[in-house]
Amino acid sequence: MEWKTIGEIFDALKGAVREKGSAVEVLDEKKLRGEAIDSLIYNAVFSSSKEVVSESRRLIKAIAASLGTRSASIHNLYEAMGRGEVKGFTVPAVNIRGLTYDTARAFFRSALRNKSGAFIFEIAKSEIGYTGQRPAEYTACCLAAAIKEGHRGPVFIQGDHFQVNAKKFAEDRAAEIADLKKLIKEALEAEFYNIDIDSSTVVDLTKPSVIEQQRPNFETTALLTEYIRQNEPSGVTVSVGGEIGEVGGKNSTEEELRAFMEGFASALPRGRKGISKISIQTGTSHGGVVLPDGTIAKVKVDFDTIERLSKVAREYGMAGVVQHGASTLPDDAFHMFVTREAAEVHLATGFQNMVYDSPAFPADLKADINRHLVEKHSDERKPADTEEQFLYKTRKKGFGPFKERIWTLDADRRAKIGSELEARFDLYFEQLNAKDTMRHVKKFVV
Repeated sequence: MEWKTIGEIFDALKGAVREKGSAVEVLDEKKLRGEAIDSLIYNAVFSSSKEVVSESRRLIKAIAASLGTRSASIHNLYEAMGRGEVKGFTVPAVNIRGLTYDTARAFFRSALRNKSGAFIFEIAKSEIGYTGQRPAEYTACCLAAAIKEGHRGPVFIQGDHFQVNAKKFAEDRAAEIADLKKLIKEALEAEFYNIDIDSSTVVDLTKPSVIEQQRPNFETTALLTEYIRQNEPSGVTVSVGGEIGEVGGKNSTEEELRAFMEGFASALPRGRKGISKISIQTGTSHGGVVLPDGTIAKVKVDFDTIERLSKVAREYGMAGVVQHGASTLPDDAFHMFVTREAAEVHLATGFQNMVYDSPAFPADLKADINRHLVEKHSDERKPADTEEQFLYKTRKKGFGPFKERIWTLDADRRAKIGSELEARFDLYFEQLNAKDTMRHVKKFVV
């Protein structure tokens, strides 16, 4: 039900919560976790009233805080991993492109059952655009899901691939940096306390030395890290990630990592906290490689590179390396990230596919989305693409225009999709040895 006035919000929450000075007091958690929080997050996303949207989001944060739940930085835990005080697991980071509230709920249910606290909700710069989810909305969805499922403690929300556009950077470096700073500021205000900077796109392989190839990358990363440090809230050290190899390109090397880190250290002002992890290329690509029939080709990950570069990363105080584009890998590959000591694995397309391909996803809605993709995005179709390849590669762009229709699927359909997602999250917690990590979070995350 859409609310159009502030009064309607408090009428709906009556008996569940009440204002108490500048905070909120939960009167009846059972009532709150029923229809009240469902209605509150729906209006935080879809109300036509800007005032209702803003107030709903404020209340979600305040309610979460009153229950001991808050957005947080994973930086201190990653520093502990870098020191070798915590080890033996890889942190799953999940991009949620659509059905965001229900997907986050499934993640929390799995995390609670597995006693996990070390997991990340993230959304990339590109995803913010085509899914129609600005940072403040995404944070509200994650925190509302935590309230609904009874999660207590830190929630790690991350800006993924805050990426430099190489073409725009070449045309007007200052303007491109200014745009990224604007996005970073918005993300920080929305309590994204984990941000991955990706300026690997401006690495210049025409230069004769590795240090000069990496120079535009480490100088830009240092500049944006300094901007984050200047704008992060008091008492919060944002977890910042860097990247040395663009996903889909050549595999990263130890020489590149050392050149990047040494250059980054010299470019960052003295005394500033640096990055806590580094993304590398190991043979994967975002979304996987699509075959003509629409299925995904098997990808060989260079686990030797992961192990070797994670060791080097820890020499510089980082938790280790980050693997992108992993959700379409075979299930039996994931334990290798733990064995080879990857710090973090990013998972996105696999969950998108589970939503679209679930038996519970309406066939008529899927057909409408496909028609939309053909009508609006056929210019992205390569001459050699089959229909299946084109639809697979562009289906992610259906989440924005059809956001409300997907969100408001009937309860039974959403429950079935949620159960399927939950089982997949269970598998990742198992394979990544990420069970029972709440104790580490409680120890190291302030």
